[in-house]
Amino acid sequence: MSSFSTVAVVGAGAWGTALANAAARAGRAVTLIARDAATADAIARARESLRLPGARLDPAIAVSGNASDATKSHIVLLAVPAQALRAALAPFAQDLARGTVVVACAKGIERGTRRFMTEIIAELAPQAVPAILSGPSFADDVARGLPTAVTLAAHDEATAAALCQALGSPTFRPYHTTDVRGVEIGGAAKNVLAIAAGIVAGRKLGASALAALTTRGFAELARFGRACGAQAETLAGLSGLGDLVLSCASAQSRNFSFGIALGEGASPAQAAGGKLAEGAFTAAVLLDIARARGIDMPITDAVASILDGRIDIDAAINGLLTRPFKAEG
Repeated sequence: MSSFSTVAVVGAGAWGTALANAAARAGRAVTLIARDAATADAIARARESLRLPGARLDPAIAVSGNASDATKSHIVLLAVPAQALRAALAPFAQDLARGTVVVACAKGIERGTRRFMTEIIAELAPQAVPAILSGPSFADDVARGLPTAVTLAAHDEATAAALCQALGSPTFRPYHTTDVRGVEIGGAAKNVLAIAAGIVAGRKLGASALAALTTRGFAELARFGRACGAQAETLAGLSGLGDLVLSCASAQSRNFSFGIALGEGASPAQAAGGKLAEGAFTAAVLLDIARARGIDMPITDAVASILDGRIDIDAAINGLLTRPFKAEG
């Protein structure tokens, strides 16, 4: 684990570029892997992200369009959307050396299989060590070296701590934990709740309503997490409450912006505007898991129902406002 000197970042979008810069600042030898040779050439020439204009790529970062180059590194960061993680990993999964750490950097649950990101890694690359990186972090902030703190989780504490040493720097501060599932739940659930917060903002229901929604949303997240064996400290930490607060309070959050557009009357397709809002894919599967475990998640239910066209926004809001009074918890 002390030999974590090389890092491959799979996915050359905004988040991949940001993480590549963070790893380079930490002193690692970094290869940023784009989806094809043409994209890699364009990024190599411009030395900046095509998805994050103005965010310069660290001069020391190599750029490749060959996915198999990921097998040459000690750490592989999968900086692709949750629903694309399987397809991004599959081409080189079996060729990874035993003990290679593969870190999911997406926040979501795979639809259809209901698998969390580290479960997909374990399935496709059983010889690798799965890990998860999550927390309150916007790509633009990380790419530019603005102070950011995140959570890095692996099942083995020594591995998690070594990852933090390998990727951390004065402006990118990871905290480690072995609560892998808790970190994954925080990242997945907060995206759905950020859509709900955006709807509240888009409907101009006021700051008090937004604060109430965020707080009750955290209660939902914590309830789900506890039922799935997550640690309370994780849920109340950076990858849970911290990420929820960030995502429910800034238009930089794609999920929050998506919700605002919905609240203003846009259809889901119009609200997306060609951009990815992970929560739109996660809502239904999160609700399915909650129902299977008997977990009450009314806000998640409302978001999933709106996105599936089973209910309109006004009816969903009315349903939440007319729920029976009860003790807080």
